[in-house]
Amino acid sequence: MNGDFLPINEDQDRTGADNNQLFMVPMVDHGIFEQAKKMAGTVVEYRELRMMYSCAIKEIRTKFDVLNSEFNVRYQRNPIASITSRLKSSASIMEKLSRLDVPFSVENVTEHLHDVAGIRVICYYVDDIYRLAQALAKQDDITVLNFKDYIKNPKPNGYRSYHLIVSVPVFFSDQTRDMKVEVQIRTIAMDFWASLEHQLKYKKEVPDQQEIVDQLTDCATQIAQIDTQMYEIRNRIELAEDEPTEEDLLLEKLRRIDLADE
Repeated sequence: MNGDFLPINEDQDRTGADNNQLFMVPMVDHGIFEQAKKMAGTVVEYRELRMMYSCAIKEIRTKFDVLNSEFNVRYQRNPIASITSRLKSSASIMEKLSRLDVPFSVENVTEHLHDVAGIRVICYYVDDIYRLAQALAKQDDITVLNFKDYIKNPKPNGYRSYHLIVSVPVFFSDQTRDMKVEVQIRTIAMDFWASLEHQLKYKKEVPDQQEIVDQLTDCATQIAQIDTQMYEIRNRIELAEDEPTEEDLLLEKLRRIDLADE
């Protein structure tokens, strides 16, 4: 008899059987069973972790939506043009852990990776970037773990943006978890440049690639100058506005009330 199989009820297996057939079931190796059990548990924990990161994105996005509404009422303009978010794919997570020479586990994802959850905030003007970053950082439940100012200190290729790694508490039915979220804040012009640069990065065979890289770096400098010029133009327009009349002030207050309800 094959050692990998055991008969079911040896004393009764032949009773009533015409063909004297033996019913057998596979015998599972205990070590393999434990590995499979651990793997299944990891999958469940990993799916739950992704859910938690997704909820953390919602928390941070809501905070920026609130700030945008507040600025609209207080300063008569919205500083945020758009907000996008992304949850890092499982393939990207495993690839990054591999580059760090760290084995995949739920614990290693939370400990070694800071950009699983990401929010990108696109602003109209450079000063709005710093204003929003400071407003977020001052909130009681936000902890800034790290930040990099690529606007004042651009990357060698010309990349400009303001990056924050923040921790935000997320309240679940049975626990509260502090979750890390990467926040990128940039202007429309900076985002336009970054999108083109991203496309170039993933095209392996582009003729005269170095020349294109040099041109992109020049474009980044020009875009930074345009951002500065647009900021200065906005300031000139705001300073040149006539002093509002009492009637204008009343109408503006009514307008703000309407906007606050939207």
